[in-house]
Amino acid sequence: MAESISQISTDTTIRRMTVQVSGHVQGVGYRYFVRKVAIGLPLSGFIRNDADGTVTVVAEGLEKVLNEFLEALSEGPAQAEVDDVEVTWSMAFGGFDGFSVKLW
Repeated sequence: MAESISQISTDTTIRRMTVQVSGHVQGVGYRYFVRKVAIGLPLSGFIRNDADGTVTVVAEGLEKVLNEFLEALSEGPAQAEVDDVEVTWSMAFGGFDGFSVKLW
């Protein structure tokens, strides 16, 4: 029997999240830590350092997987100190080829 729209779980919703991470997150391997985590999950997108000392992450995938990824972003590698994680959710647009580290 087919499910009605109201019965379909958001676990199958593909979304985009844009995350601004602040704290001691540059020069400590944070981008490469995040890339490694992303590659282990079915996600696409990128991470980059910003001139103001923050890091921006744009990722697309299943909402359930993105929430799992968000937990890793909040922790970071041992050398990092994450102070704040701001998330903006939107529709997925596609167009990414895997998950990459952008260099400025």
